[in-house]
Amino acid sequence: MIERSVVTKVHSTRRGLGLALLSAATFGTSGTFASSLIDAGWTPAAAVTVRVSLAAVILSIPALVQLRGRWRLLRSNAKVVGTYGLIAVAACQLCFFYAVQHLSVGVALLLEYLGVILVVFWMWIRHGHRPRRLTIGGAVCAIVGLGLVLDLTGSRVDFVGVIWGLCAAAGLAVFFVLSASTDESLPPLAMAWAGMAVGAVVLISAGLLGAVQLHAPRVAVRFLHHDVNWVVPVLGLSLIAAVVAYVVGIGAARLLGAKVSSFVGLTEVLFAVLFAWLLLAQVPTAMQVLGGLFIIAGVSLVRVDELRDQSHPAKLPDIELVS
Repeated sequence: MIERSVVTKVHSTRRGLGLALLSAATFGTSGTFASSLIDAGWTPAAAVTVRVSLAAVILSIPALVQLRGRWRLLRSNAKVVGTYGLIAVAACQLCFFYAVQHLSVGVALLLEYLGVILVVFWMWIRHGHRPRRLTIGGAVCAIVGLGLVLDLTGSRVDFVGVIWGLCAAAGLAVFFVLSASTDESLPPLAMAWAGMAVGAVVLISAGLLGAVQLHAPRVAVRFLHHDVNWVVPVLGLSLIAAVVAYVVGIGAARLLGAKVSSFVGLTEVLFAVLFAWLLLAQVPTAMQVLGGLFIIAGVSLVRVDELRDQSHPAKLPDIELVS
């Protein structure tokens, strides 16, 4: 019985790692799709709003089919879904783009991914999961690697931008924590749909109120060295970088837990560099390759720490949070 439980846990972990890497990879395509729209005159807020709104529309029918009238699942998770849509979807992305207005993209990304450290602190404060030396070492290793990949040499720093970047980090932490803690009877697809619907309403309302600029000219855009219709990158941004990324990310967080899934999420930066290399011919530097190794090492240390935790029967009740 115990052996069967261990085998099940191993399979769940492998599936969770696969989903987490897929989520990171699909999130990593957002820069390639969004950059073509922004270069064509779209405001970042417009790109985010269209991304989230179209994703919510695409997920509507599959989500309704999955729920099959079980609206009580949404009602019982209303606070979580509302917070997810407001903070993890809408606020996180807006804060990041506001940060980019004051900082280089590299510094803004580094600040946003400090959300991984916030997840560790949250698990400590809220659930008593005090980080051990392996987790701390993994966190330091991953952040150093992130800095190397982003190549922060000569990057400008602005206090206002730092504040926005830290707000984006909080939003990212909320994404991982809420993704892992929602009722498992609520399908990840339905969770993503409800959260994006809330996020879309918030973003559209912000645009109508003038809080953000929604400028989206319907012109041909330059994508992968070709002139294409603006619909092409919009579909990619919505289908791949939103629908797949969020749905799979929620599933991964439920299998791995908030801490491990957040560290695996750091590989998004590696995938973004890889896509820039393959699709845009932007060859990564030796420093970026070294940074990638640091990130992988950091994620591995955190995962080893989790496996050590699971090897102690006395700590099994704590693991229920990540099953």
